[in-house]
Amino acid sequence: MMPTQRRPRGNPRSSLAASVTLAAALLCATAAGAARAQSSPAPASACGDWPAYRAFMTRTVQADGRVLDATTPVQQSTSEGQSYGLFFALVANDRAGFDRMLGWLRANLAGGQFDANNLHLPAWQWGHKPDGSWGVIDPNPASDSDVWIAYDLLEAGRLWRAPEYTALGTALAAQIAKREVTDLAGIGPMLLPGPQGFVNGDVTRLNPSYSPLPVLRGLASALKGGPWSALAQNGYKLVAGTAPRGFAPDWAAWHAGQFVVDPKTGDVGSYDAIRVYLWAGLANAADPLAKPWLNAVRGMAERVAQTGVPPEKVAAATGDGSGEGPLSYWGALAPYFAALGDTKSLALARSRLAALDSVTPGREPVYYDRVLGLFGAGAVEGRYRFDASGRLVPAWEGACR
Repeated sequence: MMPTQRRPRGNPRSSLAASVTLAAALLCATAAGAARAQSSPAPASACGDWPAYRAFMTRTVQADGRVLDATTPVQQSTSEGQSYGLFFALVANDRAGFDRMLGWLRANLAGGQFDANNLHLPAWQWGHKPDGSWGVIDPNPASDSDVWIAYDLLEAGRLWRAPEYTALGTALAAQIAKREVTDLAGIGPMLLPGPQGFVNGDVTRLNPSYSPLPVLRGLASALKGGPWSALAQNGYKLVAGTAPRGFAPDWAAWHAGQFVVDPKTGDVGSYDAIRVYLWAGLANAADPLAKPWLNAVRGMAERVAQTGVPPEKVAAATGDGSGEGPLSYWGALAPYFAALGDTKSLALARSRLAALDSVTPGREPVYYDRVLGLFGAGAVEGRYRFDASGRLVPAWEGACR
């Protein structure tokens, strides 16, 4: 892969190498609170365990805090994996796990330079290098991961009353705004996929899944000024402008004043695009963009209602699909179905997500299954939600604090 290209997903159905067992954190959860106004997810048990998170920490996170994606030949770890792990640790009220994963990111993806007064954007990919050593494979940062990490830190500072996280999240957000945001003529601020390699002449490559609405709202709420509200508005324009049949593509481009098909990958929607539906489903119903965003990508819900399964790949321009999406897709789609009030498809998703809590030889959930599964199952089980300002509301924040 060239440094300007993004994450190889690997084979989502391959076996995941077992990681060193970690002490699992207890999830303090209230029995009240719905993930969205349109749906009523089952409440998490008061001050109870989160088995899927425990399995993630045991099987995907190594003892030093490295989130391992063993489905790839290079046995990679990515800024994406670390960012998601930080979020789940916050939802689980696992500060020790949060610090381990943050420490690994600081030491290995940021070269030790990840402090409020000395911060480098983390490299996106680390793993087994061609010369046999272990280290950074691609130093180009990934803006979606950076946005999530900044959000995780700011919310950790607020929820755990820890100003050191707040300062670090603020510094990271400033670097994102400086190095990973561009101004598209006729649109305004837009999140680039990374600092380098995505602008070629008058063509700017973009990724619709890099703009999670609740996270951008949370950054706008926590930080005064900055591009975050504009990025939310323009992220919606990107999604709506590239999903003519209600299906999001993995990649798109901006050229001559309009959104066009990506010149490198075409209009296929698959392992990146599946997150567009997830972020839309997680947005609070009171957000003025929540309903328009959901309406822009209704094609997936309509297809699952017709066929009973999400397509693994779909052409955004025509809606033609092929294959069957793996467990990770059901994780991403569960909150989306809940937000749309699609109880039948939600029940299908929840039945598939039960695999996150069980171990079946030869059918162990892999990295992407686990992380998207935790997002989806955690939301519909009532373990967390986002308020209208994008602030995280974990179930443990109430009676179990």
